[in-house]
Amino acid sequence: MRVYLRYAFKETTGNLWRNRMMTIAAVLTVAVSLSLVGSALLLKQSAAQASAQWQQGTRVTVWMEPTASQNEISSVQSQLADLPIVKSCVFYTQAQDYKEAVKLLPQDESTVLKPYEVPSSFRCIPTVPSNAFVVQSTFSSQPGVYSVTAPEQQIREMNRAIRIIQIVFLALAGVLLLSATVLILNTIRMAIFSRRREVSVMKLVGATNWFIRIPYITEGFIQGLLGSVVAILAVTALHTWYPLHNEFQLNTSALLGTNAVVLIVGVVIGSVGSAIAIRRFLDV
Repeated sequence: MRVYLRYAFKETTGNLWRNRMMTIAAVLTVAVSLSLVGSALLLKQSAAQASAQWQQGTRVTVWMEPTASQNEISSVQSQLADLPIVKSCVFYTQAQDYKEAVKLLPQDESTVLKPYEVPSSFRCIPTVPSNAFVVQSTFSSQPGVYSVTAPEQQIREMNRAIRIIQIVFLALAGVLLLSATVLILNTIRMAIFSRRREVSVMKLVGATNWFIRIPYITEGFIQGLLGSVVAILAVTALHTWYPLHNEFQLNTSALLGTNAVVLIVGVVIGSVGSAIAIRRFLDV
């Protein structure tokens, strides 16, 4: 066993050095391809994180009648508190809404406005933006409620844009991953094709398929590993230096998860690609 491991190590390092130009080509192919895949995954996660932060700012307002009784206000407040689709609610008294209206309205209108004419309100944040429509339909006909307002058009446009962005980045990552797989397989196949005579000679002298296969699989593993490391450095540099806004900036755990995917994909493609590429040359 020790002799076999020594042989496999010697053959692997020897093959990598003798065919260093093909090795460099394979490593660079893995690095470039997986850098693009990792970047696409980071962008998709950034879009998802930004959408979550944008959704937190979505607000639905339940306006009470200026003449609403305390019982009616308390009833609406308790219903909102028990509603699972509502994350939080803040009650604004008539005096608070009056102060806000005075700041927003033109002076000629604010001077004639009286505090008792202004409705009190519940400013609520739904768990997801689309739940604003449910709150709107639920409380519009409640006793003491004047109206329920929500940014309907903005919510629909935001949800549509978020879906499109996530689908685009996911599709881009998938296409890049497929392209990376094809490029890596072809590069490894070319490297092994240049040594097909060595494989044929080893088969003719009685070497088993696995005896021949292991050094090449190990070589592919090392190429995939080195390419993944370069890709991880590139993805980390993108995450660190690219000037994204705060809502797009990912935390360290998201970066580590993306780098783990890049590393696993690189070593798997390198190893499996070598196993697939060497198989056709074992039939002597």
